Amino acid sequence: MKNLFLLDPNITYLNHGSYGSCPSSVFNDYQKLQKRLEQQPVQFMTKYLWKYLKESRDTLGTFLNCDGDDLLLFANPTTAINNVIENLNLNKGDEVLMTQHEYGALVRAWSRSSKRNNFSIVQQPVNVPVSSKKNFIKQFLAGITMNTKVVFISQITSQTGLIFPIKEICEYATKKGIVTIVDGAHVPGHIDLNISNLECDFYTGTCHKWLCAPKGSSFLYVRKSFQANIKPQVVSWGEEGDDPGPSQFQMDFQWQGTKDMSSFLSIPSAIHFIESNNWKENHKLSKELILEVSDDLKNLFGTDPLFKSEDWVGQMVSHPLPSNTPENLKEMLWEKFLIEVPVFEWKKQKYIRVSAHFYNDRNDMKTLINALKIIF
Repeated sequence: MKNLFLLDPNITYLNHGSYGSCPSSVFNDYQKLQKRLEQQPVQFMTKYLWKYLKESRDTLGTFLNCDGDDLLLFANPTTAINNVIENLNLNKGDEVLMTQHEYGALVRAWSRSSKRNNFSIVQQPVNVPVSSKKNFIKQFLAGITMNTKVVFISQITSQTGLIFPIKEICEYATKKGIVTIVDGAHVPGHIDLNISNLECDFYTGTCHKWLCAPKGSSFLYVRKSFQANIKPQVVSWGEEGDDPGPSQFQMDFQWQGTKDMSSFLSIPSAIHFIESNNWKENHKLSKELILEVSDDLKNLFGTDPLFKSEDWVGQMVSHPLPSNTPENLKEMLWEKFLIEVPVFEWKKQKYIRVSAHFYNDRNDMKTLINALKIIF
């Protein structure tokens, strides 16, 4: 299926987890929207845009199993979560509970807010390799105290590539009156997602990763009971305005000044692409590749994976590298072998993270393993 994407055919692209590739058909639809905008900017922005945004939210809502009117469209989850943080009334003595696996940019966002408002961040240790769901939940929930006001947790982690059991955690926290915020950046188009069944208050995800939409298309789900009290960081015409929208909640957020919203409007095209190409079957095939390459990396390096069973991983795996790993391994793989794959350090241990999607096959994984054998 590589021919359906815009990727350079001469490279081995194993980093969909960082930046997904957009299919040619979706990118063409995206450019058509941009062209329509430029052909008559005023009519497009004032007459048609609101209808198209509504269609995008509704289509996305159906895909995510939630009400489209509960979704706000953002350029990325980092911006979405920053908006949520700024709307929380956290004070001295309050605690925000998260794992030590959370995305660095968002840990920084929480950290800045905590310094300004004097609340505490608790990064609860979760041991790896992860074994049973029961043990994970027990370890994480041990961090809840009488001062815990917010639980912030990834459904699929960026660094470690693990799938966390968030449903049980959200249900427990909700019963305790704790606000639940889920970072699902890697989830849509990767694994099944039913937001309405998760019992979370906020959920953010990208459309430009595994869902294959153009860059700059993401969303924030907000539970209805929170919508009246969340306001955008940028105040524009939606504030007490008359822009069309199903609610004040949507009116406040959907207009943040002039910007090209073509990436948002391309979301239905991306959903059509992955559904017409049987994305769930692709998930099974891609997961097979990931489990195989995980075994190959274990055999090559003698290092154990971060999980005890395959239930913890999807189409992305982070594997520990040996102590003799070259500092410039990522650059070596790219410059000598044209392999794009991330190499990073997490908790004083180097890792390589391999992603697989529609356009990957066993030859891509063999190319990586053969290159690593030459280097090591």
